[in-house]
Amino acid sequence: MSNQSASTDVFEPVRYAVTVPLPADRAFALFTEGYNSWWPGHHIGTAEMAEAVLEPRPGGRYYERGVDGTECEWGKVLACDPPRRIVVAWQITTKGDRWAYDPDLSRASEFEVNFREQPDGQTRVELEHRNIDRHGPGAAGIHQGVGGPGGWPGILDNYAKVAAAA
Repeated sequence: MSNQSASTDVFEPVRYAVTVPLPADRAFALFTEGYNSWWPGHHIGTAEMAEAVLEPRPGGRYYERGVDGTECEWGKVLACDPPRRIVVAWQITTKGDRWAYDPDLSRASEFEVNFREQPDGQTRVELEHRNIDRHGPGAAGIHQGVGGPGGWPGILDNYAKVAAAA
């Protein structure tokens, strides 16, 4: 029997959904190809962010580009089935009092977004950010950050506003 103690914290997935006045194909395209048009500007790179990019294909990059041209990885696309769903590895973790990229996929959480077209032509966009416990000691702060008003709820509300204006 081992005396080694391991973290047993398990965090409930963060779930949030919005309904947008777009068919699923346009809602998906706005979420992926139009990512920078609705992303609120959160970034972890050293330079001010010029754009946020989400490449909608398996193995696609999820990253930011700074105003100085530098790039900072955030994760990668694990699965993509346009216009139904996209799954992205969230490789952003805590380093002291800041968030930073972690290249080790075994320590990444992931978010999945499903696009469910409704009978009235609108699309329900459902996000689930899960496996947050993989981030280890910083998981509680990440869970709080992505689940709070400045996290996915506020971010998806902003996406819905942009979609309504599209």
